[in-house]
Amino acid sequence: MLKQQRADHVLRRLQELYPETPIPLDHKDAYTLLIAVLLSAQCTDVRVNQVTPALFALADNPRDMMHVPVQEIQAIIRPCGLSPRKSAAISELSRILVEKYDGQVPADFAALEELPGVGHKTASVVMAQAFGVPAFPVDTHIHRLATRWKLTSGKNVVQTERDLKKLFPRESWNRLHLQIIFYGREHCPARSCDGKHCLLCRELFAKT
Repeated sequence: MLKQQRADHVLRRLQELYPETPIPLDHKDAYTLLIAVLLSAQCTDVRVNQVTPALFALADNPRDMMHVPVQEIQAIIRPCGLSPRKSAAISELSRILVEKYDGQVPADFAALEELPGVGHKTASVVMAQAFGVPAFPVDTHIHRLATRWKLTSGKNVVQTERDLKKLFPRESWNRLHLQIIFYGREHCPARSCDGKHCLLCRELFAKT
């Protein structure tokens, strides 16, 4: 099976398995999604969803958040890990949003990536899930599965994103990155599948 054939099979199968793709991080708007995604770095979505209600009860918009002492933010988000860096980023990006963007999250990749604590993956998630702009956020799970399915050379997440964007239709990107994450968590975790046991791996390898 050629690489494009494998990609077409993955897309077809994941659309069958996950016709609905709910956003895993609880949020009410672009700002709360941005904060939740920032907190999810090296942390599970479940843990983030446990922490954000208390944080957003304190402040759920940049105008309020910029006035919350960093120490208070840090105390709440500590269970998410990297709390000193994340709390400082939340405070500073909130101030920048107010001063530079009138309190709104910009629907622009470059502008988002200039914000403290916001890298390309975080910006891609916000653009895809808050604004509906086609993007293909690649985290370690997607990188791992794309490599396992031989859709990329697996050198780094940048290369993986580039390769996946070439293989899959643009209109599928926003749903597909979530479908791959869902599949990896449910059927193809790093430790219990060596590329031969789960449904998709068996199908892809059997037809290779």
